[in-house]
Amino acid sequence: MTDTNNQLKSIVERIERLEEERKSIGDDIRDVYAEAKGNGYDVKALRAVIRMRKQDANDRLEHETIVETYMAALGMLADTPLGQAAIARAVA
Repeated sequence: MTDTNNQLKSIVERIERLEEERKSIGDDIRDVYAEAKGNGYDVKALRAVIRMRKQDANDRLEHETIVETYMAALGMLADTPLGQAAIARAVA
C-alpha cells in the first residue's frame, strides 16, 4: 500500500471508531434518561434543562423574556403569581 492509501485507511478507521464511540455514548445517555424516568423525573423537562444549560446566559435570559412577553400577551400567565411577576417585569 502507498502512503496515501495507508493514510486514507487510517482516517476511515478512526472515523469508524469515533462513530462507534458516539453510538455507545448515545446509548449511555438514553440509559441515564431511562433511569431518571424510572425515578419519577420528567424526561422532557430534563432535556429542556440540558438544552438551556448549553445556552449562553444572556441569550437564555433574552429568550425567556420574549417567551414570557408572548405568553403574557396571550393571557397565558395572568392568573398565576408567576404570571403577575412576568407581566410586571414586561411592563417595567
